[in-house]
Amino acid sequence: MAVTVSLALFLVTTFVLSTHGIIYTQPEQVHLALGDGPTEMVATWVTDSSTKVSIVEFGLNNLTQVAKGIEEKFVDGGSQKRVLYMHRVKMTGLKPGSQYKYHVGSSLGWSDLYTFKAIKNGTDWPVRLALFGDMGNENAQSLARLQEETQQGHFDAVFHVGDFAYNMDTDNAAVGDAFMNQVQSVAAYVPYMTCVGNHENAYNFSNYKSRFTMPGGDGNGMFFSFNLGPAHVVSFSSEYYYYTNYGWKQIANQYKWVENDLKEANKPENRAKRPWIISMCHRPMYCSNSNDPEHCTNKENTIRVGLPDIHAYGMEELLYRYGVDLHFTAHEHSYERVWPTYNLVVCNGTKSKNPYDNPGAPVNIVTGSAGCHEGVDPFEPVGFPWTAYHSDDYGYTRMTIKNTTHLFLEQVSDDQKGKVIDTMTLVRDKHYAGMYDCHLKQKKKN
Repeated sequence: MAVTVSLALFLVTTFVLSTHGIIYTQPEQVHLALGDGPTEMVATWVTDSSTKVSIVEFGLNNLTQVAKGIEEKFVDGGSQKRVLYMHRVKMTGLKPGSQYKYHVGSSLGWSDLYTFKAIKNGTDWPVRLALFGDMGNENAQSLARLQEETQQGHFDAVFHVGDFAYNMDTDNAAVGDAFMNQVQSVAAYVPYMTCVGNHENAYNFSNYKSRFTMPGGDGNGMFFSFNLGPAHVVSFSSEYYYYTNYGWKQIANQYKWVENDLKEANKPENRAKRPWIISMCHRPMYCSNSNDPEHCTNKENTIRVGLPDIHAYGMEELLYRYGVDLHFTAHEHSYERVWPTYNLVVCNGTKSKNPYDNPGAPVNIVTGSAGCHEGVDPFEPVGFPWTAYHSDDYGYTRMTIKNTTHLFLEQVSDDQKGKVIDTMTLVRDKHYAGMYDCHLKQKKKN
């Protein structure tokens, strides 16, 4: 009888609490992003009901510091019109390079306790990154290894190069919730920096825009940039070129913004501080997969040459002109390292046996094999001239920007239990806009 009464009391209490929204105020999907400098870090999380306030308590040893932010109501575009509440809080006054404890929430509920290390000050330190794209909440093959390496302190940040969850809007955004909770064990410990992919396109990319908080740019994470040690990083949307139903003007706006950002990064005083310029977008300019004629075998690849027929706003020429060193993409469910290439012509370095020693064009890397329910993508049986190495193993990329002249990259195979299956050392003595000579060699040949 006592058990029956207790059960009845529990059910009544649960009903009362649920009708008042109290039991839905627990924070979840906690993740970090870089702010506007090494003294800032942004935390973003989700609650199912409004809490009216958004708080991060943090500190070096104890949770003695408090930062408050904003709560935004998000209505998913699916049939249920689900409502979620997105919370964004910027922590300021951080001591660069110091490790902090933190949790997020309000008096209605707190998250678990997490840690992060504030980004180091200055530019003279090696930056360690994990990079990947195309990770779903099903068959997220590489996630366990990424979780382990993140929590062992191997990375300063993670770059997710488009395509999240497959898809965040599926099942009235419940799949997005599940995915963000899955990657919380990575993204709550290091800055989780992103770019948008084609699988985010539903409802004008609303789930992507609402769930992530990237620094600057358009304010929605579609294009933005940030500094990290000796590198300036630019993230932009390849999807504007393919989902023009959301508007043509955004292509021109983004192009102008990226060009102005690269001009600023190339000012002598800025490029001296941060000589490496790294860019990322979701769709590749170069690839050799056999099941993607839109990008791999298409000499008029839209993201590379620009809009069809008029060839306006092509990104390859822009990255080439402003001396971008390295460009990361995904979309293909595979890994591919490309020789330094411009306008379909390979322009390797000339100073040593290493083709990546002062190369004549930017280097493209495709890293889209993190794992999703669609599996991996095959390659053309006869490769293309620009292909240096490719693999359809599940895995992810690790990169260390060692100093102002040397950058090291390696591909980790999850199929082979963490074995490194490919490496590259990129060497650049001097970095500046107009440093490439591939177009001159092409004119000479003609």
